[in-house]
Amino acid sequence: MRRSAPRPLSVALEQVARAAAPATLLARVQAAWPQVAGRTVAAVAAPVAEREGVVTVVCESAVWSGELELLAPDLLARLNADLAPDEAAPVGRLRFVIGSLPNRP
Repeated sequence: MRRSAPRPLSVALEQVARAAAPATLLARVQAAWPQVAGRTVAAVAAPVAEREGVVTVVCESAVWSGELELLAPDLLARLNADLAPDEAAPVGRLRFVIGSLPNRP
């Protein structure tokens, strides 16, 4: 019997992290954000709160906050398409504020 090569630890940890993540709308938005927003935007802005379908995104500067405000309709459409492609839009609005980004893994 031939054995397959061991899988990388990162793959196993990613699966565990997904299984342990809370099933809240904010957790789902945070998981989708890097893919939806793109690497550059995700490096300077992060979703930090959600209340009644309004997701608050903290930005590292006023310039980024203003820029993302202009991109909000597109980001919102892509985010809702990613979160619930066949359902009603779970996120109704994106709110951008200036502040310190949360700690990142």
